[in-house]
Amino acid sequence: MRTTLNLSQFFKACNPSRTLVIGDPSDRQYYIDFADVRGCKIVEELQRTIVRISPDEPTCQLFTGHIGCGKSTELQRLKAELEMAGFHVVYFESSQDLDLADIDVSDILLSVARQVSVSLEAIGIKFKPNYFANLFQEIGDFLQTPIDLSAQAELSLGIAKITAKTKDSPQLRNQLRQYLEPRTNSILQAINEEVLDKAIEQLKAKGQKGLVVIVDNLDRVDVRPLASGRSQPEYLFIDRGEQLRRLKCHVVYTIPLGLIFSNEYETLKNRLGGGIAPKVLPMVLVRQRNGTDSEPGMSLLRQLVLARAFPEIPWNTRLGLITELFEHPEILDRLCRVSGGHIRNLLGLLYSCLQRQDPPFGRDCLEAVIKDYRDDLLLAIDEEEWQLLYEVVNQQSVRGETEYQRLLRSMFVFEYRDPLGRWFGISPALAETEKVLAWQQQVTKPSLHESIVNS
Repeated sequence: MRTTLNLSQFFKACNPSRTLVIGDPSDRQYYIDFADVRGCKIVEELQRTIVRISPDEPTCQLFTGHIGCGKSTELQRLKAELEMAGFHVVYFESSQDLDLADIDVSDILLSVARQVSVSLEAIGIKFKPNYFANLFQEIGDFLQTPIDLSAQAELSLGIAKITAKTKDSPQLRNQLRQYLEPRTNSILQAINEEVLDKAIEQLKAKGQKGLVVIVDNLDRVDVRPLASGRSQPEYLFIDRGEQLRRLKCHVVYTIPLGLIFSNEYETLKNRLGGGIAPKVLPMVLVRQRNGTDSEPGMSLLRQLVLARAFPEIPWNTRLGLITELFEHPEILDRLCRVSGGHIRNLLGLLYSCLQRQDPPFGRDCLEAVIKDYRDDLLLAIDEEEWQLLYEVVNQQSVRGETEYQRLLRSMFVFEYRDPLGRWFGISPALAETEKVLAWQQQVTKPSLHESIVNS
């Protein structure tokens, strides 16, 4: 069977930086549900907590995983399903509002207030919060930078003007934070009473069930150390977690994956999660612990690639179109395996093939792309990290924040779930290096440790 491939559309659909908006029918046709092969049904769990368990009680849920593993797409699906269930959902990418290298709790709270206001103003719900009108005037006086805002202007405009004044000036931003810090609880109270409570009241009057705020990309907060000795994520999500949890609506925050490996994980869970563990989105399970293919995961990754090329073709029919994209079906399988089940990796490799030539792709094209990807990874690995990688190859585990930061954040190691639980595997691209192959051949020899250290 042959069909016409829309190459321009395929190129756009494979852009690894693009997030699918599941509420948009043109994007929904590309969506593949990987829940069964990730070992967890996170969207269903997040949704049930809001819809079934606590529709009228504010909830705060935490969501994390590798950058690029598909979190934003899953959150877009959560948004679409909650809207179908009758909720008004405000989804926003915090990186568009905030400088994630330099962020404080007041920044996050004001960003939530602005995004909620913008979303509700669009459907005719507007606020005139007295507290913020006075606060904006005081901020203008304090910064000696007048903020021209009439009493009738929307709350979102006031916050936007303050953000614009301070965004490109670290000095002004620090001055503003010094002013806002002792007022954080008052700001939080005003957001709850003058914005969120009134918003939910008016939404319910319109027949909706409530308000959900999804704050994406906070998992990208810079891990830099602060003057206190704490890292920025520890300060925001552990030390100040209780304040972030006090917003009086349903909230879903993305958080850095490294916090899952922190010694203060239980504190994080209790302060920010209210005792509920963060949901972790693992890789698509494309391989088993013994290194062999996991066919259910491989099958769905094949469908992901084929759906980007032939979104209007039925699932079963697409399988007959593999040779429209690849000279041999095994080349597609090779692409799926080497991605490690990491969605952005897979799309990035496929996009690189498209940059080199038009389909169908031959083995030489894919292998050249894989070599470039592997070489980029190898440049970043030092000898100490090779030793850590050896331990992952041997034990299929990662322990502690230090190992996480050095291995998982660098995409040297991926996390998987299977019926036995959580396990970690080295990137398949690195698994093909001579060094790793030598480890695997010698894994039963007593002298392995010495051979690695001396290699």
